[in-house]
Amino acid sequence: MASRERPRPKDAFGVYVHWPFCLSKCPYCDFNSHVRHAPIDEQRFARAFAREIETTAARAPGRTVTSIFLGGGTPSLMQPQTVAAILDAIGKHWRVAGNVEVTLEANPTSVEATRFRGYRAAGVNRVSLGVQALDDASLKALGRLHTAREALDAVAIARTAFDRYSFDLIYARPDQTPQMWADELKLAISEAAEHLSLYQLTIEEGTPFFGLHAAGKLKTPDEAVARALYDVTQEVCAHHGLPAYEISNHAREGAECQHNLVYWRGEEYAGIGPGAHGRLDIDGARHATATEKRPEAWLMRVEANGHGVVTDDYLNSEERADEFLLMGLRLAEGIDPERYAALSGRTLDPHRIAVLREEGAITVDTDGRLRVTKDGFPVLDAVVADLAA
Repeated sequence: MASRERPRPKDAFGVYVHWPFCLSKCPYCDFNSHVRHAPIDEQRFARAFAREIETTAARAPGRTVTSIFLGGGTPSLMQPQTVAAILDAIGKHWRVAGNVEVTLEANPTSVEATRFRGYRAAGVNRVSLGVQALDDASLKALGRLHTAREALDAVAIARTAFDRYSFDLIYARPDQTPQMWADELKLAISEAAEHLSLYQLTIEEGTPFFGLHAAGKLKTPDEAVARALYDVTQEVCAHHGLPAYEISNHAREGAECQHNLVYWRGEEYAGIGPGAHGRLDIDGARHATATEKRPEAWLMRVEANGHGVVTDDYLNSEERADEFLLMGLRLAEGIDPERYAALSGRTLDPHRIAVLREEGAITVDTDGRLRVTKDGFPVLDAVVADLAA
């Protein structure tokens, strides 16, 4: 993983908007996504999004929005006018930076050139495509509704409509070899202008894949092969100019997703929509918020109360510092231990740092900045737990 340090933006503030609906539920997905066979009342949802934005802005006034992320679900199932209404509401209740990054997630099955032009006109300036694989057998096994050809066609449409675009791939799939993945990755990089999100397939409890895996009907690569696939990911991407800036995200210099950096750097963001999470600083305290997950229940809550928040927890200094450590060490730029100390009221244990350095899991720059090494990233959870203890 490359050691690229990014200057922290001053007062970065993100807005995450969750559109919870999908055409179908993927068997590996444990996100808050729902399939509805009746038409969605988009105008009613758009009014509710605007109402929750208004209420949230009243709690966290005076912010300048530096990034907006429309996630899901499948936000590209929304009509462009619905997206425009949401973005207009954000602009009405907060200031918006002139260079704001506005990302919309899209599935290749819902990509149409006319719709993409509509999103661009609404204010979207970056798209993230859920490609997931570039061969048809894998896509079918993953429960995706598109073919590899349709995925590449969607990328081509994105390329014509937006200056900035990214797409996701899943690796460590059943029967996948390092050579197969290297070839697929090279094809992906030839199609990706600046950014790729590359995730190892994980078997999440409560998903169809979990049951199949438990029954021995779904075999994923063993630990050694999974590690080889991870190493191939780092090497191929770095060689082609897309080094990792976060454990699963790769970008050309300057093309990092600014919204995700808000999360990983421990900055402030609002969560809008069903099942959205937020981190807001209110009266000098960090609040962790979450909204009602069920779309129709969220809708009724917003119409009745002005918001769908069901969790609003105050994070104490230790919780906030642990979260900063957990998220910040995912980044190639690492963390500033002084910021950790300011949040937690205590310094990181020099002895634990020394041991982890000796084991080759972390490095410490001359200015004291702490980074996880290439060998440390596959065991990141253990590194974080050791430092936080």
